[in-house]
Amino acid sequence: MDLKIILVLLAVAGLVGTAFGYFLRWIISLGKRGSMELEIKQKMLEAQEEAKHIIDEAEQKAKEKTEELTKDFKEKEKDLKKTEDRLIRKEELLDKRQFDLDNEGDDVKKKVEDVKRLRDRVEELIKEEEEKLEKMSGLSAEEAKKELLKIVESQNEEDLMVRLQKLETTAKEKLESKARDILTTAIHRIGNSVVSDVLATTVQLPGDEIKGKIIGKEGRNIRAFERATGVDVIIDDTPGTITLSSFDPIRRQVARVALENLILDGRIQPAKIEEVVEKAQEEINQIIRKKGEEAAYEARVSNLDPKLLQILGRLYFRTSYGQNVLDHSVEMSHIAAIIAEELGANVAVARAGALLHDIGKAVDHEVPGTHVEIGRRILQKFKVDELVIRAMEAHHEEYPYSTPESYIVQVADAISGGRPGARRDTVENYIKRLEELEAIANNEKGVEKSYAIAAGREVRIFVKPEEISDLEAQKIARNIAKKIEEEMQYPGEIKIHVIRESRSIEYAR
Repeated sequence: MDLKIILVLLAVAGLVGTAFGYFLRWIISLGKRGSMELEIKQKMLEAQEEAKHIIDEAEQKAKEKTEELTKDFKEKEKDLKKTEDRLIRKEELLDKRQFDLDNEGDDVKKKVEDVKRLRDRVEELIKEEEEKLEKMSGLSAEEAKKELLKIVESQNEEDLMVRLQKLETTAKEKLESKARDILTTAIHRIGNSVVSDVLATTVQLPGDEIKGKIIGKEGRNIRAFERATGVDVIIDDTPGTITLSSFDPIRRQVARVALENLILDGRIQPAKIEEVVEKAQEEINQIIRKKGEEAAYEARVSNLDPKLLQILGRLYFRTSYGQNVLDHSVEMSHIAAIIAEELGANVAVARAGALLHDIGKAVDHEVPGTHVEIGRRILQKFKVDELVIRAMEAHHEEYPYSTPESYIVQVADAISGGRPGARRDTVENYIKRLEELEAIANNEKGVEKSYAIAAGREVRIFVKPEEISDLEAQKIARNIAKKIEEEMQYPGEIKIHVIRESRSIEYAR
């Protein structure tokens, strides 16, 4: 019984505790909600105050900006007003000027009309006077003029003839005297000595025993050397020397350099000979380029293409009647410059025309045509000034004298080549005959290269083995011999060698 009561009391106490807990929780939550509402209200008040502060600041800035814009607008409006006033004044001024111009134009028109009336009146008066004179004299104006001239001419004919003859004689004497002075000055200032080139080059040997190595077993070394260089090697009893003979000075120089290098190396054999000859050709090409540059510098001719200077340098190894062509061209350049300066012509054009006048001779044995025509094509290819081309093309009168400089170049050529000892005709004819021999051989189909040696008594012709057979090589020899007989004049006989050589080369690695 007591236990039930206790349990009941405990249950009632639990219910009462639970209800009291919920009541306390409700009281606490009411307190918290009240504090949150207060906090929210506080924040709302702060936000309102901040918003009001921001609005006040924005209104203040807007007011300041509005005042600033208003001020700028007023200033611009003021400037526009000034500009408008200035334009109005200018417009008024232009209107006034236009009015004045219109008035002046009217005055000019009136004056022109007055002048026309006066001119017409003067012409009428002149015509009237002429008619009166014609009536009085019985002659027209043209007839009266002719009659007057006839009377004056008849009365003074003798005096006029004497005067004209005197003027003509005096002018001719003065011109001849001036021309003599100019030419004499040029010749005296350019009085260089002239050394004619020879057709043989001597190579000094360290000893006579080297001659045997140069000849080689059964002469194979000397034959290989002659074939590679195209020169005639003369080995005689003269101690310590070997002579290289060829009409082409470039070949002689290549052969000289190659032989000297072979002697220094000591290994003289066909394979080595070909290698050394190729190197010698490269060395001579460098000399040619250097000589071309030196000639242009000495002649004071600038702005020439490097390839054109290379062609010009080849003239160092060319001769004209025994005279070195490059030295002749440089000398001509100086003479032409002196004459051009005396005559008031273009000195630069005269120098360049004289220096380049024989440029065609550098390749005339390779290209058909006269050296003047070849030179014109070369200069046109390298875009040389047209005035320079005109100056050089007339020095043999193949083209007309179109400029004063063309006369000057021709005169300079005559001065340089006409001095005693400058040229030897026999040497030039001899070289020309050798060049014709090689030209006839080179015109045959399948010919690779040809050399005229032994003073023109022998021609060695190398053909392309892949194009020419042995039978065709024999036929080429007969054709060349026949052409030489028909086209050339020569003493004795000429031996023609046609060489067809096949080589098979392989490398063991």
